[in-house]
Amino acid sequence: MSGDDRAMVPPASAMRAYTMAFVTRLTERNRLPLNYSVASLRLVDLVVDGLRRDQPGRAQVDGILLGLGAYTGEVIVRRAGGEWVDFDATQRELFRQTVGVRMPDGRVWNPLGKVVNRFESGPEESVQRLYLLLHGRSAQRKAFCG
Repeated sequence: MSGDDRAMVPPASAMRAYTMAFVTRLTERNRLPLNYSVASLRLVDLVVDGLRRDQPGRAQVDGILLGLGAYTGEVIVRRAGGEWVDFDATQRELFRQTVGVRMPDGRVWNPLGKVVNRFESGPEESVQRLYLLLHGRSAQRKAFCG
């Protein structure tokens, strides 16, 4: 996907359809096994690392990062019982994103931002590790996560 393919972030109500279309396009071109499994999040980390190696400008890969972030969020929705939500003004300012995932216990996660962080900062920002944190953090300790 080139910079010309960049899309605006859809609202929460459209994230599942957006993600499914992104996965279809990406897997047709590259035969990546994006099957919405927790294990496939490791592949997201690897794809982002590959993008980093080529050292493109962020604008060149924004569309791919958005799609990978949406995919990460959809895995959380499908595997951990989260739901896509539109962030309120405070959350948008904190996360620098318009949508995220709310867990059944009320915690809010930012998978789109996590993928961007992986691109900008490297392996210490793992989306696979983000999923593992979903069950390991107390709701009292942190209301806004990821």
